[in-house]
Amino acid sequence: MTALEFNYSIAQTSKTLKPFAMRLTRNADDANDLLQDTMVKALNNREKFTDGTNLKAWLYTIMKNTFITNYQRLVRQKTFVDTSEDAYLINSLAYSSTNQAYNSLMMADINKAMSIIEEAHSKPFMLYYKGFKYHEIAEKLNIPIGTVKNRIHLARKQLQKLLTMYR
Repeated sequence: MTALEFNYSIAQTSKTLKPFAMRLTRNADDANDLLQDTMVKALNNREKFTDGTNLKAWLYTIMKNTFITNYQRLVRQKTFVDTSEDAYLINSLAYSSTNQAYNSLMMADINKAMSIIEEAHSKPFMLYYKGFKYHEIAEKLNIPIGTVKNRIHLARKQLQKLLTMYR
């Protein structure tokens, strides 16, 4: 394929690339930029195109890869990197403290709510909370697995109602 034939084929195919560019970018100006970048790359890499292969698929691949590269570049530009000397302190747990009083009050409220819930519902829930599987709870309590799931669900619902202050 001569350079003139290649340029003509690309010009004809570029009309079908515009909708694809719009789908990728969702912006008319960005789509035009992407289409232009694709055409420039195709013209610069004409020697890499093999005669007899699908020119349209080749251009679509160039466009998709160009879009991905531009997107990754944009994400990297928006990433903030703190280079200060004290950056190691930002995520350090050694210099942070937790409010144990808040945790103990929350646990007191949870235990109080659990005492209000029927034992038939709270017992399967507590076993599930401790890490038992549904079938293990069913065997341990000698009830069907569907009943276990239902009782755990009901216990969760009751806890949600009783602990609305923690939402």
